[in-house]
Amino acid sequence: MLRQHHRCALESLNASPPGSLLIVAAHPDDETIGIGATLAGLIDAGWRAHVLHVTDGAPHNPELRFALRERSREDAAAIRRVEIRDALRAGNVDPDEVLLPSIGIADQEATLHMPEIARVLEERFAELGTTVVITHPYEGGHPDHDAAALAVHAAVARSSAIALAEMTSYHTQQGTLITAAFRHDSRPACTARLDGALDARHRTRKRRMLDAYRTQTKILEPFGTDAEPLRCAPHYDFTQPPHEGKLHYESLPFDWTGPRWREFAREALAALAL
Repeated sequence: MLRQHHRCALESLNASPPGSLLIVAAHPDDETIGIGATLAGLIDAGWRAHVLHVTDGAPHNPELRFALRERSREDAAAIRRVEIRDALRAGNVDPDEVLLPSIGIADQEATLHMPEIARVLEERFAELGTTVVITHPYEGGHPDHDAAALAVHAAVARSSAIALAEMTSYHTQQGTLITAAFRHDSRPACTARLDGALDARHRTRKRRMLDAYRTQTKILEPFGTDAEPLRCAPHYDFTQPPHEGKLHYESLPFDWTGPRWREFAREALAALAL
């Protein structure tokens, strides 16, 4: 079980002077889905922002590389890296200033490396002087998203000066894929939220960023440009399901189930002495 107090990250984002912000995303494109159009504004406001990807976006199984299934895993990872750089430029962000080297885990395999990821994150927090982290919620959308969430929460629990917020990813409710919204969560936590409604200029920016992911066009079809909500991270028990019923990734051609994921979560928390 992993439970700890979180400083209110949304209050911290309004702090003066601004500090050091780290966005931890499972895959290239997750940062755009969650906070792409907002990122340039945070940088303009004085935040020292960085983006760190847990995986390189390239699964070992070529059937899960979709538009890149005819390419090697190494080529696919390199192409995804080019796309993230193009997406950041489309969002008025200099990739040379904000994009950190990926941790380099293969897509679909972050769950196998959660203790390692958490320890890398602790090192990055120290190197960057991180004061706010934004990452995925734990909601059963993708096993790598949930693995990133656990690793971030674990690293933050060992670095108490850091505030933790969440950006949206995707999940299933009553069989429907939901984007740009959080699942209802009644667990006790800071309740601060931002609806993240985007004006016309920012919607155009987000569309340009999404379009930069040329190999992910089909996958990104469900994602709109209306909003980029943020919330203060709730407390999670990663040894329990994120919600009742079938998880979204259990409906996908992945080799992951909720019980299998949670067994790795228990092992990771024990390895991290949490």
